[in-house]
Amino acid sequence: MNSSGKLYLVGTPIGNLGDITYRAVKTLEEADFICAEDTRVTAKLLSHLDIKKPLVSYREHSTDFDIAKIVEKIIGGKTAAEVTDAGMPSVSDPGTRLVTACIEAGIEVDVIPGPTALTTAAAVSGMNVSRFSFEGFLSVSKKQRFEHLNSLSEDPHTLIFYEAPHKLLTTLSDFLNVFGDRKIAICRELTKLHQEVLRTTVSEAIKTFTERSPKGEFVLIIEGYIPEKPTVTDDNITGAADYAISLIEGGMKMTEACKLAAEKFRIKKSGIYSRVTEIIEKD
Repeated sequence: MNSSGKLYLVGTPIGNLGDITYRAVKTLEEADFICAEDTRVTAKLLSHLDIKKPLVSYREHSTDFDIAKIVEKIIGGKTAAEVTDAGMPSVSDPGTRLVTACIEAGIEVDVIPGPTALTTAAAVSGMNVSRFSFEGFLSVSKKQRFEHLNSLSEDPHTLIFYEAPHKLLTTLSDFLNVFGDRKIAICRELTKLHQEVLRTTVSEAIKTFTERSPKGEFVLIIEGYIPEKPTVTDDNITGAADYAISLIEGGMKMTEACKLAAEKFRIKKSGIYSRVTEIIEKD
């Protein structure tokens, strides 16, 4: 370990303790102290690994003074390992504040990769996750929740949220109101004995969890916005062609006019081009 003092961000198992890495174990063994979101949860992990280290409580409501004390220890030459209750510190986790404070103090920050619920859920969801947007937990404030969701209503990326069991039905109802009845994968208790992946629609998910009480921690993967394709009719094409002709009469080249008409009417340019050609030839 670096004797000048350093902060290690250590990924811990999200459920199955067998998922911890050799490097994570070594880092926890060699750290001078461990910053934990919940010392009781971390104590169980350390007991499983037969590691005895001083634990410092670090959570959402820790004060600037609490952070300063940790930073002071590291500046003094101590090596700290930061862990969250499950997964990667700083990902939907208050650990970000400590990382920022250490960086501002010139302390070296390293990371020991490990399990994280969002990528684990994404991998098993069956959804298109080649590109996705991780949105974390929604606010408990109704106003902020709807502002957040409305800002995503036309986002084409697959969306990933975390949710607690007691808020699951409220969140699903909000999804239905804002996003409509999209496809969704609901992952529960990942890597644990009662792991479950429900691949369904938002409305069906509401029915399911109305009939049985939600239990465990949830990751929700919902498909992104897919624009409805307008029905292409003869009138649509004629209207687009008339628009293109008006642009041509204004001096625009035919190809460019048809391109703009295609964008405006959301119709293939080739169809508009053919109709414009027909109208011009008739005239």
